[in-house]
Amino acid sequence: MSDDGVNAGRRRFLTAATSVVGGAGVVGVAVPFVASWNPSAKAKAAGAPVKYNINKLEPGQMVTVEWRGQPVFVVRRTTEALQNLEKVVPLLRDPDSEESIQPAYVNPENRAIKPHLLVLVGLCTHLGCAPIYRPEVGATDLGGSEWLGGFFCPCHGSKYDMAGRVYKGVPAPTNLVVPAYSYESDDVIVIGVDQEDAA
Repeated sequence: MSDDGVNAGRRRFLTAATSVVGGAGVVGVAVPFVASWNPSAKAKAAGAPVKYNINKLEPGQMVTVEWRGQPVFVVRRTTEALQNLEKVVPLLRDPDSEESIQPAYVNPENRAIKPHLLVLVGLCTHLGCAPIYRPEVGATDLGGSEWLGGFFCPCHGSKYDMAGRVYKGVPAPTNLVVPAYSYESDDVIVIGVDQEDAA
């Protein structure tokens, strides 16, 4: 009788121990399997879409997101910045973005799906340097009263307005590139997925 009690206890212990080890094994296999669903660094570099939550981006603020190994500028423009877009038109090389690389679904003047949010590849169209975000109006080193905010390339002096449109008389030949992007929700943009394909 005492042997049966010991064997039953041992059986319960071995069953519980085997279950615990088996469960740990399932978790050990599942974690890498689930992680494999996320795009790898190589896939991201090759162009996998990148999501960014814009809900904490304040008016006038810019963040840089990496996509395809390139910087992508995401700017929440102020109402003043949007109003100033029309004022700089005479100073621009391609104000209607006729020669620009950008999706057909963005507005050619403000170069965005929703006017307040600008998404640009952060590489100068001259030789690929990274322009600096200069939102301040009237910067004396950038033209004083004619400067109503935008981007300045420190490498060779190219200037762009707050829609990424290039000024006349600078080395850059075209406006900054607008990548494919879409809205997953009011707060989340997806860089690398066209708006038409997001539905």
